Amino acid sequence: MTKSGSHHPAFAAVRSEHIDSLNVQVEQYEHIKTGAMHYHLAANNTENVFLVALRTVPKDSTGIAHILEHTALCGSRRYPVRDPFFMMLRRSLNTFMNAFTSSDWTAYPFASQNRKDFDNLLDVYLDAVFFSRLDPLDFAQEGHRVEFAQPDDTESELVFKGVVFNEMKGAMSSISSTLWNSLCHHLFPTSTYHYNSGGDPEHIPDLSYAELKAFYKSHYHPSNSIFMTFGDITAAEHQAVFEERALQHFDRSDHHIQVQPEQRLDKPLRVSERYALDETESTTGKTHLVMAWMLGESTDLEQLLEAQLLSSVLLDNSASPLQQLLETTTLGRAPSPLCGLEDSLKELVFCCGIEGSEASHVDALEEQVLGVLQRVADEGVSIERLEAVVHQLELHQREISGDSYPYGLQLILQALGCATHYSDPIAVLDLEPVIERLRLKIQQPDYIRDLARGLLLDNNHRVTLVMTPDTTLAAERQQREEQRLADIKRSMGAEQRDATVQLASNLLARQSQIDDDSILPKVELTDVPGSIPEPQRLEATSHGIALANYRQGTNGIVYQQVIRPLPKLDTQRRQYLPLYSHMLTELGLGTQTYLDVQERQAATVGSLSAFTSLRSAVTDVQSVEGFFALSSKALARNAPRQSQLLYDTLQGVRFDEADRLRDLMQALLARREQAVPGSGHSLAMTAACAGISPLAKLQHQQSGLEGIRWLRDQVAQLQRDPSGQALREQLEAVHGALSEQPLQLLAIADEGSLEGLADATAALFAEVSKAQAGQPFELESVGERRAEMWLTNTQVNFCARAYPTVPIGHADAPALTVLGGLLRNGFLHRAIREQGGAYGGGAAQDSGAGSFRFYSYRDPRLAETLADFDTSIDWLLNTDHSAQTVEEAVLGVVGSMDRPSSPAGEAKQHFFNVLHGRSHEQREVFRQAVLQVNAKDLKRVAEHYLSPTRASTAVITHSGQTEATAGLREQLDMALLEL
Repeated sequence: MTKSGSHHPAFAAVRSEHIDSLNVQVEQYEHIKTGAMHYHLAANNTENVFLVALRTVPKDSTGIAHILEHTALCGSRRYPVRDPFFMMLRRSLNTFMNAFTSSDWTAYPFASQNRKDFDNLLDVYLDAVFFSRLDPLDFAQEGHRVEFAQPDDTESELVFKGVVFNEMKGAMSSISSTLWNSLCHHLFPTSTYHYNSGGDPEHIPDLSYAELKAFYKSHYHPSNSIFMTFGDITAAEHQAVFEERALQHFDRSDHHIQVQPEQRLDKPLRVSERYALDETESTTGKTHLVMAWMLGESTDLEQLLEAQLLSSVLLDNSASPLQQLLETTTLGRAPSPLCGLEDSLKELVFCCGIEGSEASHVDALEEQVLGVLQRVADEGVSIERLEAVVHQLELHQREISGDSYPYGLQLILQALGCATHYSDPIAVLDLEPVIERLRLKIQQPDYIRDLARGLLLDNNHRVTLVMTPDTTLAAERQQREEQRLADIKRSMGAEQRDATVQLASNLLARQSQIDDDSILPKVELTDVPGSIPEPQRLEATSHGIALANYRQGTNGIVYQQVIRPLPKLDTQRRQYLPLYSHMLTELGLGTQTYLDVQERQAATVGSLSAFTSLRSAVTDVQSVEGFFALSSKALARNAPRQSQLLYDTLQGVRFDEADRLRDLMQALLARREQAVPGSGHSLAMTAACAGISPLAKLQHQQSGLEGIRWLRDQVAQLQRDPSGQALREQLEAVHGALSEQPLQLLAIADEGSLEGLADATAALFAEVSKAQAGQPFELESVGERRAEMWLTNTQVNFCARAYPTVPIGHADAPALTVLGGLLRNGFLHRAIREQGGAYGGGAAQDSGAGSFRFYSYRDPRLAETLADFDTSIDWLLNTDHSAQTVEEAVLGVVGSMDRPSSPAGEAKQHFFNVLHGRSHEQREVFRQAVLQVNAKDLKRVAEHYLSPTRASTAVITHSGQTEATAGLREQLDMALLEL
């Protein structure tokens, strides 16, 4: 422990520790007056991160914490505009900006590389959290309300509306979410985890505005808050703002909020629940069987790491004993999406199970799972497997990530759980000492045996969930909702009916009002950096192989890739490319079985994966080029073995393990089907664009809705022919065609590890790199309008409309890119989210596919949303747009372009940009063109490209909408397709 850095007089220093593996100094402070904690991760990083979290412990499933998270961002004391959060999104260069509701905390994080921008956002966030207005109209908009179907007609039916209400209808369409919430309901009979913290749509309407305000008063107090910051701004500077803007106005609260320990079950429990399945689907083979144990507390670092160790030993890869069972058992189709350790709650939860099963198989599954655990408890596992697991923990601790969330935010979120439960978050960040203790413990023969016995076999706090499909459940829920609304309407007097009409009118007026946004701080175009840095690429040739090396600060991790141009493939063979990429690293090599290879990978690398990189030409969307890459990361000490593994994978892969091919196909199909409720907007946009560019068409066929249907057919074919001969022949053909292509190498490492790395790998590949590129990969040109309605298992809708536009190198691409932001900011957000009740919606140019796309996400509407897409274009063309509104859209584009990623991520992005003919200079030219876009440019490109006669449409909905959408389908000549 070292002395803390400088701090504000209102705070007392608690401690400070340097974490070598992360290269950060973690400082802890306590606000003297209120007791608020501040953890500062001091780092030499200009991307500063802020987060304030509140312990939120719901006592029901009304979604009170979730709805409060939304409503708190709708106006505050110093910023009394109705939408400061979304307005600041447009006035900022943030690299991240959001809010989260977890099961026991609510957090408000943001990140920015610009100091002025950071200060602006900090002011707005502090005021939003601690001085929120909580306007009743915002509660009605974001949470729930009843409205007449025709808002001014009291004779029309009542309907429920609200952003969170519809968001959770969409979320609970996901079988993974349904499984988890059902499991927690039984695994935690007395604590807050018993409830759905996001909100159950059947219970959300129970929440009153008065309850929301009371929850805010008790939970959103500094004494219940945790401040966390990361970056090169000092703790003292942060604390001065905390004190001035918020903390000085509060006294200490004696209201102590915490999650109560769960009461232990005295014997294992078996429960049955239902999930909704579309009425047109068969229920055969669609039951989920999940076993779950409650373990020790996540705040105990030793217990946490031991649970992670045991979970990894059992489930880390296909050679792990429990994972092997779940992948190969004939009782189900694939492992459950819930398999693994959940460490985000106060108590740890370990889950395993299968999907695609029957309720009658539950006894057999329990027997098989417990049999595996008994075998581990009796026999243990090899020391090599244990060392491989510890190796993975070490690599995860070392890696500087940041390609999804900012790196600093990932560290903060890693520590937040312990801070929430009044434990030590610094210890969770400094895992190296604990990992070293684990290295010693695993040398003891009984160590893993005792863990298996103590944590699982002898643990009676176990729930087995049998989740069966029910094709009537959705209709039952709809009937209950309609009955509830009918009862409400029947009980309404004239005064209440008038009040309901007035509420709808008042809300519409509020949503339509133009606020004085001058009270909000902002950055301007003059604050935008003149250029963006370019990673340094070192090019060389070794053994006749082209090398691209990047010297980046990777903290002792080596990233290597082998890249080949895609060969020309016929239509059928192209369809197998994603399967080939997925399976290449999951199969046996030479004389090694896939089980041998899985163990070898775990001991050698942190990850090994294959993918294809496809992009259209800079000046022609009809011309597409593609590359195949085999990618890996490893600790520097394992670099030679990493290189050998890359070579052996490409040269020795075998496709003759028929059972393995079947298991992989079934698991892949399960994951793709489960992803639909969470990515419906992306799938709908891909479908809408499939007639515009060959790249979009291929994406639709391979990974889109068509791809899911095709994959389902392939799995059915494997069931008819278990030998998998047809699949094997296709995979071998793709592999053979790729093997004839020349290769190049990519290496990314810190300075000490990079020297000689690529040369050594090139020496391995010297004899197989002599090939000359054959005919290049190409796709057939396309150009047609499409209109499709896809039916699947969802409670909400996803809408998309697309127009053919231009590639990235066209002079109109910058204006079209900015156009998406202006339409979203000025019209679509209000019309689709606030007024329409969808969780999200917007528009964006996709220059890779040469298309401009509109979309909605978890949307209660269909035809009305499509009409809003069209109306937004009319609004754009017939409205005078100020320089400020255009500037806000420009800032959004530039902020997105300038967003940093991890050191390795930046190098990979640069490499593939160059590979596809997109130089840094071209990116800078595009960026400068974006900065010059004006209102005239936006109207010109909208008028030219967004013509109704050019539009393609795709929507995803459920079979219950078939009759109601007959008119829409006829109007658009839509094909009706079942997923």
